[in-house]
Amino acid sequence: MTKSIILSIETSCDETAASVIKNGNEIISNEVVTQMMTHKKFGGVVPEVASRQHVEVMTQVIDEALSNANMTMDDIDAIAVTEGPGLIGALLVGVASAKALAFSHQKPLIPVHHIAGHIYANHLIKPLQFPLIALIVSGGHTELIYMKNHLDFEIIGETRDDAVGEAYDKVARTIGLSYPGGPEVDRLAQIGKDTLNFPRVWLEKDSYDFSFSGLKSAVINTLHNKKQKNEEIVKEDVATSFQNSVVEVLVGKTMSAVKEYNVEHLIVAGGVAANKGLRSTLEKESNKLGIELSVPPLNLCTDNAAMIGSVAHFLYENNRFSDMKLNGKSSLDIETFN
Repeated sequence: MTKSIILSIETSCDETAASVIKNGNEIISNEVVTQMMTHKKFGGVVPEVASRQHVEVMTQVIDEALSNANMTMDDIDAIAVTEGPGLIGALLVGVASAKALAFSHQKPLIPVHHIAGHIYANHLIKPLQFPLIALIVSGGHTELIYMKNHLDFEIIGETRDDAVGEAYDKVARTIGLSYPGGPEVDRLAQIGKDTLNFPRVWLEKDSYDFSFSGLKSAVINTLHNKKQKNEEIVKEDVATSFQNSVVEVLVGKTMSAVKEYNVEHLIVAGGVAANKGLRSTLEKESNKLGIELSVPPLNLCTDNAAMIGSVAHFLYENNRFSDMKLNGKSSLDIETFN
């Protein structure tokens, strides 16, 4: 088995992160600087602001990752960095930093797919067991991915419009919650009632694709109608009704895929994997089917560099390196990544 100590960098959105990972499954250090409070006043991430803030703290975060690991660049076998997808300006800060380190210290450079990173966040807790189904739920992505082996990604379902995280943020704004809206909607959903009977969007029979745009519109239209009639809007009930619709569809399609593809390991990845309603329902349904469910701890659900280092270990094993022409990519197909 190949051994590795990898310094990894992640700057795809509004977290500046660096980590030192050993053998793809041991976190030696994991540093994250979030910009959440900066973007909160804008109601969402402002790409130009995110890029500037990455520049301001990138060197500091890398130094802290090495210092907290009690290592120097001499101890590092390779440099890994998120190539995409993500905000192009933000990605370029990480890529430029990784290239500079790789060039100056003569280390291999490993480009990593951001969504592959979210999947491999689970590997940092327990080894991935193949074949498996991965449910990706985040602000920009909602996908079902089938994996037969390491670095083998087959998309069997994806969103046709809004990602689930986007839908959460838009609904949160509609009921007057601040950014990021997902955690607040989840909190309110725990105490509200499902009184509004929002639609469940299943699309065509046997389709594993998702669509949340219609649900989002249904929520907005319902609230506008209530306001026009001077009817009371109970935020907790809106949150519960919305979340129940989302969770029912996500879990329903995921469990159908688990059965069809005959897998015994289901993993959940991405920021929305922190959602309590989704976690509890997936756990209940997984227990019914007798399959293993893996969900990362909260600190590994959101963007971090440890997950990038985990993927990079397997790329390192296969000598999957890049030259100095590496560039950030705002969109990047995970199926062609391997």
